[in-house]
Amino acid sequence: APLGETTLAVVLGEGDLRKVKMVRFVVVDVESAYNVILGRPALNAFQAVVSTYHMKLKFPVGNRVGEARGDQRLSRTCYQIALRTNQRTEGKEGKKPMMSEKRPRNSDLEPHGELMEIQIGETKEQTTKVGKDLEAELRNQLIALLREFRDVFAFTPEELTGIDPAVMEHKLNVDPLRKPVKQRLRRHGEEIDKAIEVEVDKLLRAGHVKEIQFPEWISNTVMVRKALNKWRMCIDFRDLNLACPKDHYPLPRIDQLVDSTAGCELLSMMDASQGYHQIPLCPEDQSKVSFVTSKGTYCYVVMPFGLKNAGATYQRLMDRMFKSQIGRNIEVYVDDILVKSKVSASHPDDLRETFQTLRTFGMKLNPNKCAFGVKAGRFLGYVVTEHGIEVNREKVKAILDMAPPRSIRDVQVLTGRIAGLSRFIARAAEKSFPFFKLLKKKSTFLWSDEAQTAFEKLKEFLGELPLLTKPEPGDELVLYISVGAVSLSSVLLREEGGVQKPIYYTSRVLQGAETRYSEIEKASLTLVITARKLRPYFLNHVVLVRTNFQLGETLGRPTVSGRLVKWAVELSEYSIKYEPRRAIKAQALADFIQEGTKGEEKRWVAHVDGSSAAKGSGLGI
Repeated sequence: APLGETTLAVVLGEGDLRKVKMVRFVVVDVESAYNVILGRPALNAFQAVVSTYHMKLKFPVGNRVGEARGDQRLSRTCYQIALRTNQRTEGKEGKKPMMSEKRPRNSDLEPHGELMEIQIGETKEQTTKVGKDLEAELRNQLIALLREFRDVFAFTPEELTGIDPAVMEHKLNVDPLRKPVKQRLRRHGEEIDKAIEVEVDKLLRAGHVKEIQFPEWISNTVMVRKALNKWRMCIDFRDLNLACPKDHYPLPRIDQLVDSTAGCELLSMMDASQGYHQIPLCPEDQSKVSFVTSKGTYCYVVMPFGLKNAGATYQRLMDRMFKSQIGRNIEVYVDDILVKSKVSASHPDDLRETFQTLRTFGMKLNPNKCAFGVKAGRFLGYVVTEHGIEVNREKVKAILDMAPPRSIRDVQVLTGRIAGLSRFIARAAEKSFPFFKLLKKKSTFLWSDEAQTAFEKLKEFLGELPLLTKPEPGDELVLYISVGAVSLSSVLLREEGGVQKPIYYTSRVLQGAETRYSEIEKASLTLVITARKLRPYFLNHVVLVRTNFQLGETLGRPTVSGRLVKWAVELSEYSIKYEPRRAIKAQALADFIQEGTKGEEKRWVAHVDGSSAAKGSGLGI
């Protein structure tokens, strides 16, 4: 996205034959051989005529003609720089740091409730945390278990034994046609050089890196300042990552993991100690994963942070290790590990099974980032409890604390934050539509009264977001749909004892030709979009669609044509039933009642005088 705009005086020509115009420039942060590019509006303002063959342009200055000449030597230099830049950034997507290229995400596991620190090792420093509000007997069982499996925790880097290469090792699979890149040493200040030296010494003592001569690839260190004036060392592997194909190993669906965790009485949240560094790097690739400092050149012997497919390798290891437990008493998303128990009494047994798996594979936990036996916690952006799925209040606060946007960038931040809460917001697209309209007019930003009103109403609504539930096996789920003037929305819920509990809200703005669809087509599209987004729910449950639109009759009619036929075929793989809409009982769903704001299409009935019959008419039509 552009950083902004600026207006500058541009001078063409020299002496009496020069011309000055004020030109508006768009400022962007991209690699380029050129500092300024004049577009057609600027050339038109100068009334300039360009000849690329003669490398000059001419323009009128009063009754005379001025000219500006190109510099062949400078032009050739710019062209060569552009070629090098193009090679370095080949594949725009590849240049962007992907999830697995970055240092592992800040852990999205956070226990809620009070914790108490307990000693599990020989010294007072060897501690971890358990829930403070546990019953005494259960807490004592957990403490005894943690002490029994003290060996699955690493209190120092030297205790990291690592995963057996026969189980998992990271391979780069570098394209042999790619020419190795050796980055030149970047010079840093004395403070940063000292911080790099300290970090490298730690890696050497832990056996994670070694000195190397004649490496094929060389990358530079990048130091990032952390809290408390500390430093984190990262490696700029962008050139190496461009030479590696993407590993398309699938990551679990976050909403399914969250649903599977909600409703459990006890949870334990665990973090692997330097998880990536516990996976060995393929010996043939070690020389490629090299980095240079002012003190020497080193290479990794374990999987470092920053490699393109590191996240996929880590998820593959977790899936292999916990194959018999995932979904039953554990959930894993890359480096987030959560042990769950539907009944508190079974939690020690679930933890024992997990610890035995960790011991078998040699994976070590970070005791300072673990919490055992808690009743609720943040998991993958949601708060899961035994009662259901709650909104992450930090995400809500981020919007409530926002001032009215003053730029397109601010609006983008706002819509991004709304998207993170969309599962909880009824008709989110409709509530956000004034903001989306602003994003379409990037050249002229104006925070309108309509946008301000929508902003204030959104903040009011965020104060009362519902508690979501999860479906149980065998449940028949209920779906309500909403067709608005600018958006399509739905809510999936389950009924329990006559009470309706929401599971998931979906919403989407109408796009292009969709705004001209008939009401029945919009209603059908809403159902199709919902089924695509919530496919696991539709595959595993019977879904009862309550609507006053004649969806069942329309989609089941063999004579329909075009897009309706295509949608009917797509929906045929699901078990969907239809019935007229009844009142939505739950107070949390009251905001959703807005089906067919334009009114439903009336059913037409033709009355004839007998000249036309089922077999045709006298005219043969």
